Parts: sequence; C-alpha cells; structure tokens
Amino acid sequence: MSIESSTQNSTLHKLDFLADAPQIMQAEIARSNVSLHDVMLWKQGTVVKFDKIIGSTIDVLIGNRLIARGEVVVVNDRYGVRINEITHPDEKADSNWK
Repeated sequence: MSIESSTQNSTLHKLDFLADAPQIMQAEIARSNVSLHDVMLWKQGTVVKFDKIIGSTIDVLIGNRLIARGEVVVVNDRYGVRINEITHPDEKADSNWK
C-alpha cells in the first residue's frame, strides 16, 4: 500500500460519520428566463419549452455544488440520471443560460 492510498483511506475513515448525513440532490434539466407577465398568463396545460434536446447532458448538484453530469433515463416508469462524468470540486454548473 502506498503512502498516498494510506492517507486517502485514513481521510475517508475520519469522514465516515458523514456518510449517512442527508443531502439534497438536484438534477437540473434546463433553465429559462421567463417574464412574470408570461407566468401570470399560464393556465393548466401550458407547456414551457426549453432549448435542451433529449439526450442532452444535465448537471447533478448537491446543495449548490456541481458534483456530476449525466443524462436523463427512465427506469420502471420513473425518471433517473445515468452519471456520465464526476466533476472536479472547483467546476461550476453551466451558468450560460439566457
């Protein structure tokens, strides 16, 4: 066992008590700026369109921190996210939305 892996194991062991701490995970499909006037005109059945297409990559966040990117999947009639990439801790969610 190398010193690096020994240090990682030691750090993980010290953080074990956090493993079952509840976190809120968000899977952000898309964003859109909508005027309050337009929202006030919504009624049941209104469809809000987004620029993303099926199969686009979505951001997965815990709190406000981007932790992964993935794609929407359907599992037993429920939505899920297939994780395709684990992000770097300093990476930001896509904020290039209009």
